[in-house]
Amino acid sequence: MRNPMIICDFDGTITESDNIIAIMNKFAPAGWKAIKDQIFLKEVSIQDGVGKMFSLLSSDLKENIIDYLNQNSRFREGFTEFLTFVKKNQIPFYVVSGGIDFFVYKLLEDHLDPSEIYCNQAEFSGGNIQIQWPYSCDQQCSNQGCGCCKPSVIRRMNTEDYEVIVIGDSITDLEAAKCADYIFARDFLAEQCDKLALPYSRFETFFDCKSELEKSLGVKK
Repeated sequence: MRNPMIICDFDGTITESDNIIAIMNKFAPAGWKAIKDQIFLKEVSIQDGVGKMFSLLSSDLKENIIDYLNQNSRFREGFTEFLTFVKKNQIPFYVVSGGIDFFVYKLLEDHLDPSEIYCNQAEFSGGNIQIQWPYSCDQQCSNQGCGCCKPSVIRRMNTEDYEVIVIGDSITDLEAAKCADYIFARDFLAEQCDKLALPYSRFETFFDCKSELEKSLGVKK
């Protein structure tokens, strides 16, 4: 294996559950589920749908949301050990997430520098939360409206000397996976890797990812 570079999803991958769904379940008024369904049916783009869902929430809820996720969000087993492993072996590791900065940064503040995190941003100056999209689709993206466009972020990086490894679980990781040299996948993404014959290993915990990387790099335990 060439020098690996890891691009990792956040919601449902690093964390056990989707934080945006958790936020909406806890704080959003009636109507957000209809927007979520439109996103999954591709009737609206991820960018438009997520923006609409957060616009249902008062800006005053910022600290309540952070407190709620601090108490209820859980890292997937083995994540901290996996991070220790990649840092020890000088493997570049980036979180590329459709989540929002105010909670992604907070949950990861003891583990990663903000420069290692790509995600959407929230604006709280108005009455309701407004989402901004610093990593929107480039001209090569076939979807448009991804929000945080993961393949566009990968194309911005200097990956020429690296073997790009994507770690993810959902539909938002599929296009990034198509850009990767190798994939660690679970749930929906694993099913799609099977259908498309993409090179991947299935994982349930980050211990699985660590074990496979150790084998590929010839690292002695």
